[in-house]
Amino acid sequence: MKNVTDSFVFLGHWPSAGSFGFNTDILATNLINLSVVIGVLIFFGKGVLSDLLDNRKQRILNTIRNSEELRGLAIEQLKKARTRLRKVEMEADQFRVNGYSEIEREKMNLINSTYKTLEQLENYKNETIHFEQQRAINQVRQRVFQQALQGALGTLNSCLNNELHLRTINTNIGMFGAMKEITD
Repeated sequence: MKNVTDSFVFLGHWPSAGSFGFNTDILATNLINLSVVIGVLIFFGKGVLSDLLDNRKQRILNTIRNSEELRGLAIEQLKKARTRLRKVEMEADQFRVNGYSEIEREKMNLINSTYKTLEQLENYKNETIHFEQQRAINQVRQRVFQQALQGALGTLNSCLNNELHLRTINTNIGMFGAMKEITD
């Protein structure tokens, strides 16, 4: 077995003059091998490589086309959104203006109703004061009248005797009788 392995090791040392053999120069053999491999790849792989590149090109073009379509859609949506935003801003401004005018109107209504309420309260106060004054005046009148009546009764009782008392009663009865005849 040793002879077989020795024969492979020493194959590189055989003379190559005019015969077929192994080239042991690594640099020269690599260039030739690479040239052969590249040539075979170009010849047989040209179609495959061309197909791969065409497929890649088509995918890139489709991606660009899709991106352009999406960009167009995004621009349309952006325009629509801006239009809606302008519309909403205008509505918000209108609500704000209407709200301010409504607030001012409500404020004026509140001020007016407050003034009316204050006027009514002032009128009620004045009426209450007038009523209390009239009540106080009436109470004073009643007291003065009672005192005057008591004073007059006291004076009459001290001045009247029985005969004068009977004459006054008869005169009053006569007056009532005359009044009764007039009404009948």
